[in-house]
Amino acid sequence: MQLASSAHPKRYFITGIGTDVGKTIAAAIFTEALQADYWKPVQAGNLEDSDTHTVRRLISNTRTVFHPEAYRLQRPASPHTAAAAENIRLTLEQIQLPATRNNLVVEGAGGLMVPLNERDLVLDLIQKLQLEVVLVSKNYLGSINHTLMAVEVLKSRNIGVAGIVFNGVPNPSSEEFILNYYQLKAFPRILQEESFDKNTVLGYAKTLQDYLTNHAQ
Repeated sequence: MQLASSAHPKRYFITGIGTDVGKTIAAAIFTEALQADYWKPVQAGNLEDSDTHTVRRLISNTRTVFHPEAYRLQRPASPHTAAAAENIRLTLEQIQLPATRNNLVVEGAGGLMVPLNERDLVLDLIQKLQLEVVLVSKNYLGSINHTLMAVEVLKSRNIGVAGIVFNGVPNPSSEEFILNYYQLKAFPRILQEESFDKNTVLGYAKTLQDYLTNHAQ
């Protein structure tokens, strides 16, 4: 399975409407579908089993390059708190896109308004990197509000939203409202699975690859 890079490779920033909504699984699926490079700029906690480790375990292609994090922080906390515990101050200047001609998937930390330092948010990092956003949403009480607020914040910064990935148990009423309100695209959904392994990710990646091929501009 291969979706070849063009002269203008696809570069996506995967973020979510909050924590634990499935960003890393979505990032693995996009990485596999695009045979993209993967990069997590800031990892806070779980350094021995990081999101990079997880994505590496879940993909099958041999083309993906895993770029090192700009910051690796010991404490599982908001990046600004984890950094302060190590007497470090995260700066946007130290977070530079990796040099690659391949497609690239960048996974954020938490949601859009997560602080990196006393002034800068993940939102500011996305704006600096100038990447299109793939927003991961999960259906729960309040998720319509959280999803629409996330899109509103992105639009207020003129950050492009490539589309939404709905993760988990479907809720057609909520999803249709969200998509129609902002005229957003929905990437193929991720269902609630008992577990995710390479074969599961391969199946989702093939579906996503077909979608991207059929919706190529």
